[in-house]
Amino acid sequence: MKQFRAFVLKEFYHIFRDRRTMLILLGMPVAQILIFGFAINMEVTDIAVAVLNPSPDTYTNQIVERIDANSYFHVDYTIHSQNEIDELFKQNKIDLAIVFPSNFNEDFIQSGKSEVQLISDTSDPNTGTIIVNYATGIIADYQKEINNISGTPPYQIVPTTRLLYNPEMKSSYSFVPGVMGLILLVISTMMTSISIVREKERGTMEVLLASPLRMSQILIAKTIPYLSLSFINLVTILYLAYYLLGVPIRGSLFLIVFISTLYIFLSLLFGLLISTLAKKQVEAIIMSGIGLTMPVMLLSGMLFPIENMPFVLEKLTHIVPARWYIIIIKKLMIQGLHFGSIIKELSILLGMTGLILTLSMINTKKRLE
Repeated sequence: MKQFRAFVLKEFYHIFRDRRTMLILLGMPVAQILIFGFAINMEVTDIAVAVLNPSPDTYTNQIVERIDANSYFHVDYTIHSQNEIDELFKQNKIDLAIVFPSNFNEDFIQSGKSEVQLISDTSDPNTGTIIVNYATGIIADYQKEINNISGTPPYQIVPTTRLLYNPEMKSSYSFVPGVMGLILLVISTMMTSISIVREKERGTMEVLLASPLRMSQILIAKTIPYLSLSFINLVTILYLAYYLLGVPIRGSLFLIVFISTLYIFLSLLFGLLISTLAKKQVEAIIMSGIGLTMPVMLLSGMLFPIENMPFVLEKLTHIVPARWYIIIIKKLMIQGLHFGSIIKELSILLGMTGLILTLSMINTKKRLE
């Protein structure tokens, strides 16, 4: 145990004396969380809709039919209470809820004016706004159509919107979970992958292999310092997100920290796996840095809605750990959901961790080539 502790302390010493490594580890996350304040607006399709229509009539039915006929929407649920709307949003089964008042037909005929409520999830503000605008446009077209038929006085259908989870439409609510997934994965993977390869290049790997420690202990000892520093990054990101950017932490902070630590550990193991494959530091940097950054940004849902991707790319996103981590963070931080809502995503991350750990151990060679 004393030898293992000495090995860990040695790794800390090597990290702290390398200023460039420290700058990458602690400086880059802060810079990215501060400057990555924008997201790319994309066309939203495949919008799942629920309809609450307590008193169906000709007008409400025609509005629902026009929305369902639109290529962007599909009406999947006809519900009977407001509670059902909340549950469907929590389960990520719908993107939009349309609520008609019980006296819609009476108001429309007597006063020529009635309201319809549009409820959208704006934990991703760009997507939520686009969905509401699409639905409002369809209702406006229907209003114009019936006015042309009936003449004067003109009928008015007034949509009222309700924005869930992010009523102020702050873009930081959208990009902070994505930046967390990107930073923690890329930085952690890059650092551990380089550390092993560097030992090979400098010829010091033979000394490590000749030590009384087993290879598994050597790998764990090399991982602990980076796990500690990545945890500091996590605390820094959460602090900046909450106090500087105003992103709420509505769910369990313990769950957020626990799952983020698991995600960091998965990323470190992925770096160890890369280190067993790469022979030079340049190869490790290309594989862990450049090779991971673009897939994470494009296939994790960080910038582009996964639902809008081609079938092949959509299936490919399932093997990107950042996708599942970002979903969990949005559910816990923005939506304030409980543990039961993240069981699927957490199970996938645990499975990925076990798989990468197994592959790392299989590829780790006791004897240098």
